[in-house]
Amino acid sequence: MENRTVDPELILESPNDPVWQEDLEETVGRQLPWEELRGSVILVTGATGLVGSTLVKTLAAANRLRHLNLHILAMARRKEKAEQVFGRLLQRGDVSVCYRDITQPFSIDEPVDYVIHGASVTASKEFVTRPVETIRTAVGGTEHVLALAAEKKVRGMVYLSSMEAFGITDPTLSSVREGDLGYIDVMNVRSCYSEGKRMCEVLCACYAAEYGVPVKVVRLAQTFGAGVSKEEGRVFAQFAKSALAGEDIVLHTKGESVGNYCATADAAAAILTVLLSGNTGEVYTAANPKASMKIREMAALAARVLSEGKSQVVFDIPEDVRALGYAPDVAMRLNSDKLMALGWEPKYDLPQMYQRLAASFLAQGFPGATSKKSPGMET
Repeated sequence: MENRTVDPELILESPNDPVWQEDLEETVGRQLPWEELRGSVILVTGATGLVGSTLVKTLAAANRLRHLNLHILAMARRKEKAEQVFGRLLQRGDVSVCYRDITQPFSIDEPVDYVIHGASVTASKEFVTRPVETIRTAVGGTEHVLALAAEKKVRGMVYLSSMEAFGITDPTLSSVREGDLGYIDVMNVRSCYSEGKRMCEVLCACYAAEYGVPVKVVRLAQTFGAGVSKEEGRVFAQFAKSALAGEDIVLHTKGESVGNYCATADAAAAILTVLLSGNTGEVYTAANPKASMKIREMAALAARVLSEGKSQVVFDIPEDVRALGYAPDVAMRLNSDKLMALGWEPKYDLPQMYQRLAASFLAQGFPGATSKKSPGMET
């Protein structure tokens, strides 16, 4: 997408973050069967989270630029956060918010044509401090959303799963496909998240088979880039914050686990691709195969790209790493061929993801953030 000067008053979806706005409009420009959405009502749960808000704003941008006459219904728990995330869109009526607790059965009065279910506990610390609530949100919440989809006879639904559903896969595999599930220690409290994701995938398959719900599953790799809040506490954001501040990046493990990543814009495009072109009852992996590396390698990359040589990677490994809620070490490299066969292609690599993350932090007033682009960064 070419550089351009945009009057902030004309930006409807992300008025305070031009890089995120650029991503939203770039996604709308991708070759997707947008016309299938025309005139439809689309429900997005977990709408104030990173992926959920990116989807809501992408759909709002598509509505504006492609004149699709969509009704976008964002489901959230807290009014204050919803107004913070969607302020202008709510004022203009581009997005409506319904406040529900998905751990309880709920109803929606109006028709619903499509559902994207992304509500989930995402903070690793909560997986070990609030494991019961993590399971209730995952399994109970997903069943309530599936029940609504069955009642409304939706035309399509996507459940947002996680790469953690793979578990600890066979390390001899050169790449891991959707069926290559590995081991999960069910007696490890941290497994409430990964095993919960697996159970939700089973629920989706069962609702598809028994009730005819046209639901598909997307297993997302770690997703970040433009649009990440400066308050984000996950590891990719911690690395970026340290590097931008010129501080050392401190690892509390050896960093041997292989991470798999996907840019926020690429994840939104993947989810919409599966929603409109995926097969009911099937799973698709959304990961950029060129953005796969060990955690310590990613930390070094973040230091190199964002700190101008001021930051180093150092190790401070506590005796009980489990208490921090980190996932077990894995050596898998995810394969997204099945998703690519539907026409999806990732656009942003890891250096670009970090540069766009830094630009978003700059837009939010994070000290030390820089708008300088890395070589090859597309705009």
